[in-house]
Amino acid sequence: MRERDERRASLPLGVVLRRSPGVTRWAKWSWTVAAVVPGGGPGHWTELRRDGESAEFHAATVPLELHRSETEGYLVALNGRPPSVYVILRPPPVSETGRPEVSLVTASAFEAQDYADNGEDIVERVPMPDGLAAWVGEFCRRHHAEEPFYKRKRGPRVDASDEDGRGDARIRQASDVYRAPGTIPKAGS
Repeated sequence: MRERDERRASLPLGVVLRRSPGVTRWAKWSWTVAAVVPGGGPGHWTELRRDGESAEFHAATVPLELHRSETEGYLVALNGRPPSVYVILRPPPVSETGRPEVSLVTASAFEAQDYADNGEDIVERVPMPDGLAAWVGEFCRRHHAEEPFYKRKRGPRVDASDEDGRGDARIRQASDVYRAPGTIPKAGS
């Protein structure tokens, strides 16, 4: 394995979405992530199970990519109860009543938070299967280096003595410092 390959790791994950009847009149269907399948084969909305009006689909298989610089976020996800991966979904356009698009799967809690903060994507937390948790944990064990916290120190104070008291150039005298420039009488009026 080359050095470049050792810095990253990738594993295909199948994403299983559950479609349930909507609970309001404005949403016909409610979509949630039911599970992830490590090493999942190609799947493009293959129906896996049906129970009345609810159905589960193998919506897509996307790669879970790990980078050695993001191990801190992976450790946060691994130490959660239960250990989790995060599936990022893009909702269908308002004009359509279609299915959500599986955009990404990440094991980083920090990356998932970034997607949740943008307000456009849906982030679903899914329990990590044991084999996947072991794989992510091994990657973190090999690549994680604890970074010590350093408190930022201020630099030396810089006095701008040549600017002291100068203020707005439109103000002519010291007694006018707190007055708005538009209220000062103009010369010759």
